[in-house]
Amino acid sequence: MSESSPSDAETSETKRDLAAGVQWDLSHLFASPEDPKIEADLETAQGDADAFAQRYRGKLAEIDAAQLAEAVDTLEKINERAARPAVYSHLLFAADTSAPAHGALMQRVQEKITQIRNTLLFFELEWVGLDNTRADSLLAASELEPRRHFLTSMRRYQQHVLSEPEERILEETANTGRRAFSRLFDELMAAQRFALEKDGKIQDLGEEEVLSLLYSPDRDTRRAAAASMTAGLKQASRPLAFIFNTLVQDKSVDDRLRRYTAPMTSRNLANEISDKSVDSLLDACVERYPLVARYYRLKARLLGIEQLEDYDRYAPVAGAEGERSFDEAREIVLGAYGDFAPQLAEIATRFFDEDWIDAELRDGKRSGAFCASTVPDLHPYVLLNYTGNLRDVMTVAHELGHGIHQSLAARQGLFEQDTPLTMAETASVFGEMLVFRRLMREESDPKVRLGLLCGKLEDAFATVFRQVAMTRFEQSLHQTRREEGELAIERVNELWMASQQPMFGDSVHLSDDYAWWWLYIPHFVHSPFYCYAYAFGELLVLALLRRYDEEGEGFVARYLELLAAGGSDTPENLLARMDLDIADPRFWDGGLTLLEEMVAEAEALAG
Repeated sequence: MSESSPSDAETSETKRDLAAGVQWDLSHLFASPEDPKIEADLETAQGDADAFAQRYRGKLAEIDAAQLAEAVDTLEKINERAARPAVYSHLLFAADTSAPAHGALMQRVQEKITQIRNTLLFFELEWVGLDNTRADSLLAASELEPRRHFLTSMRRYQQHVLSEPEERILEETANTGRRAFSRLFDELMAAQRFALEKDGKIQDLGEEEVLSLLYSPDRDTRRAAAASMTAGLKQASRPLAFIFNTLVQDKSVDDRLRRYTAPMTSRNLANEISDKSVDSLLDACVERYPLVARYYRLKARLLGIEQLEDYDRYAPVAGAEGERSFDEAREIVLGAYGDFAPQLAEIATRFFDEDWIDAELRDGKRSGAFCASTVPDLHPYVLLNYTGNLRDVMTVAHELGHGIHQSLAARQGLFEQDTPLTMAETASVFGEMLVFRRLMREESDPKVRLGLLCGKLEDAFATVFRQVAMTRFEQSLHQTRREEGELAIERVNELWMASQQPMFGDSVHLSDDYAWWWLYIPHFVHSPFYCYAYAFGELLVLALLRRYDEEGEGFVARYLELLAAGGSDTPENLLARMDLDIADPRFWDGGLTLLEEMVAEAEALAG
């Protein structure tokens, strides 16, 4: 590090100041963890669930379409009532996992929710168990038109539901099984500290702080940050690896009991996409791995490094360095959304003005970023860990995209507000691209434009190719665990490296230390096989951007309608309204070709 550069300690403190005080206001849900309304809502929901069961249990084979529509409306209201305490306890815990009271509240709410779910379980089982002739007759009635997709989607699980006693047992034991292990993972990672040694000084950092240093322009800082990350993961590796092994086996048992033929089948069914379509997406991306290596060879030349190491992947190219305050991020993101559609900027502004965002760095806070939908008559909340680099600005745009999507789709009601994961990344990735395009429009310096383009390419590669590589890792992890039993850490390390190196070819050297870096990725724990949805979303957005460039302003209204539709129809049908055919295996080539064009543009700017 040069003498003029700030020390790691100063840098860390500066990062903590960037969004200091930016905390969400959860009083929109409840006044405090001791608010008696929490227990009152849960008790009311349980009482309503008991009354619902008394009225409808054993009756679905007899009721008409109007009565079924009324039943679904009532069911949705019960779930809305229960959702408020569930969301509140989750957000409270994410904001501070170190507070025992937060964990206790979340566990108590989960247990109450389980009782409510089990009371209502009969409805799903009876509906799924109806013979097709009877179900089709009901679904054809006009009274059920607003609920047709919801009820049809439920029947996809005909072959995978169990008896009511079995389903009750699985729901009860999930609180001391997979949900408990997921919570333990969050607590361990939030508490884990990473010692960074540089220039004879040791700095004690959290996960987000040490990862942010991988974006430093100083190579020694990046190398030290990577070493610190590895050391911290190794220190926590035994309990983390046990969590992984347990959850992978738990999924294997669940798949066997529910008669899923492959580890990814349940996720694909939930995403309303066929195994064949997902395989086409993954294969198309793997075939374009050489594009990643082509870009990183260019980056090595731009950085003046003969051999890129894993800790060099996110080093800023000259022109993209610098720190942005949270206020600057707000201005950039709102400006980009407003350029596209003033309505989007108006929605996003409320997140800042009305304290729906938690962005400051704090000990005990969950790492990463997410946007949590609540209930349709309220609003979403966004969690960030803002450290000020350009990637964090893009993360602000990304999570606000989720928030805008959820806000526009609130009119669909609780059951159909949220989309399958395949569509969940649409507005978020689109928002990132709007920010990128605005920055490029406003910048005339070729050097800075190149830095911005390289940053966007790396984001896109992380969203497409890295997520595909992580999906390949999950496929091998789950399959190997089923074949070989509990896996030693070293065996999982091998699977991780075997899935990651092909993406880079010979352009980036992945060290032995990098073999441990699967241990901190939360999607593997909380949502198995979520990752390919990011690739789906990125390539879908590139296709939508082509439509926007072709249609101009006429596209905006159709795009807003797509977001407002939420999960009210299948992804295939929703996108058909945008003249996009995701069932066509060649669909993915359009987005991948656009990425190739962006690499060529970077090469030209570099020249």
